[in-house]
Amino acid sequence: MAASPVQISRLGGIGAATLVVALIAAALGAVAWRAEGGYSLGPADWAAVRFTLWQAFLSALISVALAVPVARALARRRFVGRGVLIALLGAPFILPVIVAVLGILAVFGRGGWVNQLLGHWGFEPLSIYGLGGVLLAHVFFNLPLATRLILQGWQGIPAERFRLAAQLGLTPRIVFRVLEWPVLLRVVPGALALIFVICLASFAVALTLGGGPRATTIELAIYQAFLFDFDLGRAAMLSLMQLGMAGAAAVLALWLVPQVSLTGGMGRMVRRWDAPTGVLRWVDAALIALAAAFLLVPLLSVVLSGLPGITALPANVFRAAWSSIWVSCVSVCVLLALALPMAGWIGTSRRGGVEAAGLLGFAASPLMIGTGWFILIYPYVAPSSLALPVTALVNALMALPFALRILVPGVRDVVAAQGRLSAALGLRGWRLWLWVILPGVRPQVGFAAGLAAALSMGDLGVIALFADQDHATLPLQMYRLMGAYQMQAAAGAALLLILLAFGAFWICDAWGRRGAVSE
Repeated sequence: MAASPVQISRLGGIGAATLVVALIAAALGAVAWRAEGGYSLGPADWAAVRFTLWQAFLSALISVALAVPVARALARRRFVGRGVLIALLGAPFILPVIVAVLGILAVFGRGGWVNQLLGHWGFEPLSIYGLGGVLLAHVFFNLPLATRLILQGWQGIPAERFRLAAQLGLTPRIVFRVLEWPVLLRVVPGALALIFVICLASFAVALTLGGGPRATTIELAIYQAFLFDFDLGRAAMLSLMQLGMAGAAAVLALWLVPQVSLTGGMGRMVRRWDAPTGVLRWVDAALIALAAAFLLVPLLSVVLSGLPGITALPANVFRAAWSSIWVSCVSVCVLLALALPMAGWIGTSRRGGVEAAGLLGFAASPLMIGTGWFILIYPYVAPSSLALPVTALVNALMALPFALRILVPGVRDVVAAQGRLSAALGLRGWRLWLWVILPGVRPQVGFAAGLAAALSMGDLGVIALFADQDHATLPLQMYRLMGAYQMQAAAGAALLLILLAFGAFWICDAWGRRGAVSE
């Protein structure tokens, strides 16, 4: 890579990276210090470790296995609403986990639509709690992600290659082996590793659908050590175990996730040469319809069940909603304060230390960081008094890797296009940022801010360790309503949470696109 024509001050990027490392290292140091007491993991803890690995492996395997035929069907079929459906595949990523769990319960739970049909036909009801429920929820979240990753790979194959295959009369089996199988070899390992990492740190799903000691993850065991036993030594040891597992898996995922790009084509044309008709056409249609129903029906159930209850929500739900809005706003501000200088330094430098610091969020579990900061805060201040600021800070750290992946390419493009002119004009420092870089990356800034706002709005993690009755966020309040079997109120709170999360994302993303600098 050639040297950048402009050099952004390293102080901001290195300072932000140092702060990120210090915050995570302080939490890790507190956890390690607390675990020094010699606490040894018991049989229940090792069972949690085994279950965590097993459910993450199965979730990744099932999600990717189902995503391959769905992505292939989407790649070779054109129909009304295709673009909308592909866009909706990104919705579960910013959908609050607790909302999705409520929707899954409405469809697959004991009193859900599926069990009502099974009972009508004389079959035994299905139990959604335990391993099956955890896998179902993880597939709901990660099937769309895997489909998007694999679809990106398939759409990267130049259309001329399929045209040539049709002219040569190659059979579908040979086309798959020659053109599509190499793409799967590139994309599938990365998708498997990425989903495995995501499922390792899944807390809300295990909390709501785990179903007892036989279906307890490490993060849920950390939470239980806090809530029921207040055993900080056990929580610290489990946090170290989680960090080791998640860190190793995150490094593997970052190494395997590819930049899918097959050059040599003249653009992506509509594929008519590898879209067989007859039975296979109906098979593709059925796959797309089933995937869309699996994604949309739980969301529709939340909306339908939440409409009657949203006008009769208790006052504590609205207080929790304001707390969530506050946490989301603070989290976005902290994220941008860290991500922008780091992205500027990464985008104009060959050194990877700053980028490595920003990607620590992939390895560090939110509950591990929360455990460490609880240990640091507890002797001096009531942790509940800092519940919202700590939650906002941890959410910003967790969103930082995604923000850097969004911002860094934009910074590089702006520098490549405007760097020489900026250097010739002597623009540097805040003037370079204000007049050149920020206008050029405004769409990326808006998208990253919207993503962080939505993820923070729906997070149910660190707040569960710190909060009391006066400092709950909306996801935590919704979980409490579900635990008290106030399902109508919980459904109303879920609908409110959907509106807030998607509204926050839309506002930030629209702000970024509205002022975008067009080339």
